[in-house]
Amino acid sequence: MRFDGRVVLVTGAASGIGRAAALGFAAEGATVLAADWSDAVSATVEAVRAAGGAAQALVGDAGDEAFVKAAVDRAVADHGRLDALFANAGISGGLTPLAELSVDEWEKVLRVNLIGVFLAIREGSRVMIPQGKGAIVSTASVAGIRSGAGGIPYSASKAGVINLTQTAANWLGGTGVRVNCICPGLTETGMTAPMFDGARARGREDRIGQLNPLKRYATPDEQAAVAIFLASDAASYVNGQAIAVDGGLSSSHPTAPGKFV
Repeated sequence: MRFDGRVVLVTGAASGIGRAAALGFAAEGATVLAADWSDAVSATVEAVRAAGGAAQALVGDAGDEAFVKAAVDRAVADHGRLDALFANAGISGGLTPLAELSVDEWEKVLRVNLIGVFLAIREGSRVMIPQGKGAIVSTASVAGIRSGAGGIPYSASKAGVINLTQTAANWLGGTGVRVNCICPGLTETGMTAPMFDGARARGREDRIGQLNPLKRYATPDEQAAVAIFLASDAASYVNGQAIAVDGGLSSSHPTAPGKFV
């Protein structure tokens, strides 16, 4: 029960990695504030409670300054503290070609994926610093490490999350607040559902995730497990890091199958 008596805020908690994390934190004893702009976040809360955990739903936009501030304030008002924040909310933005991208598309993706994480770090650390301790984890992506894993605005936003993680960890040096992020590889979530559905419809499900050394895709639980670890005391000396959870995809440059074995 690594989070017994602790309070955790999770954004993007209506589905995928966020829902898995909310369930995982609660199973470890945390009181979870599950936030999402979709009313489906209530189903996450119901699942937590059905499993014997404690959770409450907050509906709003993780890229909206007023909502993020209100969510953090709600944690303090209702529970007296905030021990960990998992800034997981994000949008894909699609795969629009470079020449056809509009400023509006860029602004939408950056507002949620990057400014949303900044707001989570700013507001979360505001209440964690007086406590002398806290952990903030965000969801970046292997798309933020190098090209080839997502659309252009999405990839740029996730690269920004990685740098923001490093920068914020240093700005918060000496406060007791740690900042880290996970960089998921291919994971079956609502965001990737069209690709998975398309592959299955063509009878090519066995091809999904074959580019990494494990030769498979990840589940939301596998990503959430690393985020939960980073938010826990077990990771007390891990700070300013971007942890790739990608089956080894980012460990290598592309090679021909069988080149080395």
